[in-house]
Amino acid sequence: MTADTERSATYREVFSVREYRAVFGAYVLSAFGDMLAKVAVAILVWDRTHSALLSAASFAIGYLPWVAGGPLLATLADRLPWRRTLVWCDLGRLVLVAVLAIPGIPLSGLLIVLFLAALLTPPFEAARSALLPDILSGDRYVLGLGLNNIAAQVCQVAGFILGGYLVSVISPRGALIVDAATFLGSAILLRYRVAQRPAPTPTHSEFSLRRETADGLRLVFGSRVLRVYTAMVWASAAFAFAPEGLAAPLADDIAGRGHNVVVGLLLAANPVGTITGGIVVARFISPARRAQLLRPLALLSALALVPLAFSPPLAVVLVLYFASGFGMSFLLPLNAMFVRALPISFRARAFGVVQSGLQISQGLAIVVAGWLADTVHASVVIGLGGVFGVVCLGLLAVVWPSPRDAVGAIPEPA
Repeated sequence: MTADTERSATYREVFSVREYRAVFGAYVLSAFGDMLAKVAVAILVWDRTHSALLSAASFAIGYLPWVAGGPLLATLADRLPWRRTLVWCDLGRLVLVAVLAIPGIPLSGLLIVLFLAALLTPPFEAARSALLPDILSGDRYVLGLGLNNIAAQVCQVAGFILGGYLVSVISPRGALIVDAATFLGSAILLRYRVAQRPAPTPTHSEFSLRRETADGLRLVFGSRVLRVYTAMVWASAAFAFAPEGLAAPLADDIAGRGHNVVVGLLLAANPVGTITGGIVVARFISPARRAQLLRPLALLSALALVPLAFSPPLAVVLVLYFASGFGMSFLLPLNAMFVRALPISFRARAFGVVQSGLQISQGLAIVVAGWLADTVHASVVIGLGGVFGVVCLGLLAVVWPSPRDAVGAIPEPA
């Protein structure tokens, strides 16, 4: 084992990589722009229709491409050079978001354009995820993932807050123009600060979107190692993030009427735990120790929710939510292990499969939790969900692949 893998990397080492600085900057711009656009479009639709359903639909439409065809769209990222995919997706979103800002665009046209812009997210995210291990080697990759997760949480909060402010100051269309500018900035950073690499899949080979998508699905689900890794991600996300959909009824149970501040606290506690866990795990725990803590942290993400079944006071709930978010930091070392097990020509497709399943598992968990909370107290639903989560994650921990089985589990195709 080399020194690069024995010790934790530092933030200075990560930001000393010029390409990572560009990718990180582009990621921050895109993430902030996405949050800004969601706020602007939701308000724009509400102002025109006064329909809560249509406003919510415009907010949620960005998730549809992942659910409907995430693996299919991510396959495209393995056919083109990753930098080219990133740049063209950014430029495509720039044009489409600018179209959204055109005055008088029909509501149906607005939703269609919004969906088309969302279709570019899966190949962009798949290409970015596949490119990052080439830019950051060894433990710097894990720390880079931690920084990206922190940036995502911060951009989510800042995007929603500043989005509301910008909409009130310069109108929803003005906010959409700002969003378009973020995609332009991202494209410029990626084009001129990231080196071009050849396409991971040979361009001379016959292209079949359906076949190559099926190959990606077969790779993930046909390997016991990748199958267990993927199931761990989906199960933990389902049980740990389902409480987000129950923030309002849980706050009502705890504080009664006038509970808006409590809702905000509940929604913030888990992300704060995630940020803290990402910093501690990536920066202050050695790579070898991380691998040992991966399964205990995953169990913590669900176990911390079990006491909610007994309706504890708000202060205890916030601590438990924080602990659950902290446990989700197990995703950092798991992501690195997932990458090491993959052939390079399947990286984008594999990430696309995992990300699509992640969106579906989170959405289903929130819907089921909300359905149950109509007849049972929200705290009881969350606590029982934690119990099921512990059982599922515990079973996965028992069948966890050994390090020898995991590294190079799948040979690079000829």
